[in-house]
Amino acid sequence: MRISGKTHGVRARRGAALSVAGLLAAPALVLGTGTSAQAASCTASKGPYQKQVEKYLKRPVDGRQSTADCKAIRTFQASKGITPAAGYAGPVTWRTMKTITAQKAAGKNPNKAKKCPTNKGRIACVDLTRQLSWIQDGAKLRFGPVPVRTGRDGAETRTGAKKIYWRTIDHWSTLYDVRMPYAQFFDGGQAFHSVTKSMYDNPGSAGCVNMRPADAKSYWNLLKNGDDVFVYGRKPGT
Repeated sequence: MRISGKTHGVRARRGAALSVAGLLAAPALVLGTGTSAQAASCTASKGPYQKQVEKYLKRPVDGRQSTADCKAIRTFQASKGITPAAGYAGPVTWRTMKTITAQKAAGKNPNKAKKCPTNKGRIACVDLTRQLSWIQDGAKLRFGPVPVRTGRDGAETRTGAKKIYWRTIDHWSTLYDVRMPYAQFFDGGQAFHSVTKSMYDNPGSAGCVNMRPADAKSYWNLLKNGDDVFVYGRKPGT
């Protein structure tokens, strides 16, 4: 029996609709339980840094992904702005954990290695390796250290000795069409300024030194045009 083009098209659309409906109705599986859930499910795959991430999160270190492992990893990722927050122990998650560990180890002596010069009076130091910044008056720590978010791969924050040359408290970037509150420029279009996203949000800024609002405000109150800035190190992942 010959099927007309019109009838065939209707049947094809009905079949497609039923297929889509079947996919939408299929239950998601939560890792390790085999039960249905409406929420997004965890990844069942172990990551290349599974054991390191398990140890950092104080999970049993067995190198195998479990439901509890995935939930702990996802909680960490969500709190640090790491996307996708799927519970995978990948390089970005492990790199972030190492950076946080280095930041905590800095304590109140971030310039212990004396890489930021202390013979210039007031100076804002930026350590790209640890993603930290602080202000010194000579050898005395004046403020910080605080976590920062610097330039991503291909748009790195430039290293070397700089000076703040322009400050604008409510700057609007015409290049990126975004607000840059408490902007203090020290190298071309690169500046300290506040953002509302996590300091660990990847892949990084377009070259500026992003700061939490309260930290950027403190930098605004402590620095002025002509003050020194010193940027050194290399951001992990660049």
